[in-house]
Amino acid sequence: MSWLLTRLTGRLPIGWLQLSHNRGRLAAAVAGVAFANLLVFMQLGMLGALGGATTAPYTLLDADIMISSVDSNTLGDGGNVARVRMFEALGVPGVARAMPLFVGNVEFKLPDGSAATLQAFGLDIGQPGFAGPLVAGAVTALEAENTALIDTHARGVPRTAFDGLKAGARFSFEVSGQTLNAAGTLALGGGFSSDGMLILSDQTFLRLFPRRSSGAPDHILIKIDDGAAVPEIVDRLRTALSDGDVKVRPLDEAAAADLAYQMTERPVGVIFGFGVLIGIVVGLVIVYQVLSTDVADHLREYATFKAMGYDQRFFLGVVFEEAIVLAVFGFVPGVLVSLGLYALLSDVTLLPVAMTPVRAVAVFAGTLVACSLSGAIATRRLAAADPADLF
Repeated sequence: MSWLLTRLTGRLPIGWLQLSHNRGRLAAAVAGVAFANLLVFMQLGMLGALGGATTAPYTLLDADIMISSVDSNTLGDGGNVARVRMFEALGVPGVARAMPLFVGNVEFKLPDGSAATLQAFGLDIGQPGFAGPLVAGAVTALEAENTALIDTHARGVPRTAFDGLKAGARFSFEVSGQTLNAAGTLALGGGFSSDGMLILSDQTFLRLFPRRSSGAPDHILIKIDDGAAVPEIVDRLRTALSDGDVKVRPLDEAAAADLAYQMTERPVGVIFGFGVLIGIVVGLVIVYQVLSTDVADHLREYATFKAMGYDQRFFLGVVFEEAIVLAVFGFVPGVLVSLGLYALLSDVTLLPVAMTPVRAVAVFAGTLVACSLSGAIATRRLAAADPADLF
């Protein structure tokens, strides 16, 4: 390590030698930085899972534009949209097709007592073009009464529950007091508001929700003519549907708004965001304490260098060297332990908790910045010190 740092810095690696001189303090400092990295990684992992779980249901849909109630923030909340809005939208130039979308939560039960809350989507089977790639090939099977596409990654359901279905056997289950037959499967998994997904025809959906009306879907999906521009059609629809009871957005913009709402308005997103901040503060405090103590322990040596004419930049270089060593040594165990915990969380909760290269690089860069900042703060005492007062 000394040889490598000598080659990199072009001088004796004073910072590394000071850190490695006290192995116990070095180990404690590395453990502290690793712990701070672990905190940040876990909070970012849960934020990432929240983001993935929020946007995943939109992959079940294939549309250009979504019309929703003006008070709608997510797929499942807000008021209903009058079906007449769909016919008004069809009269707008550039709109090719439209389909009502029904969304609601149902209780899924198996004879063994297993239960889960599934987010159900009611689609017009007569317009299969609105189904996303994940389910497009199977929605035609929903034409039969009381059939559904069941999520085999639903949380809270035994992994073996769908083995027979995957092998081609008949699979019946109870939802909201009614018995449905599985016409196929999808593998999406749940999120923070439901344990999995369920795809139904709009007629089956309305049988499960007898108080719902076919004239009041949750959203209206729009497909535009080939060659038409989505922003232009959105503007036309907003003009045509300007009564103020609906909002018109591109589907990807609706998904982004849903994600932003979950991250900034819902308690779960806010808590995880604060968790990231706390992890950063913990790392700053730990590194500052280590470097500040090291500066205090070697104050006479630094004073000697100062009396010899070395300026503040030299001392900053030494302390930054220590900060970078701590950042690198602390990051490696932090990311390795995080990978293991990510795998465990994903297996237990079935949430999309996974490490991404962007996240790893961002946390490493943040660790370097945080450690360097702590080092800069720790050298303030040296800047004002008079060598004559230190002996």
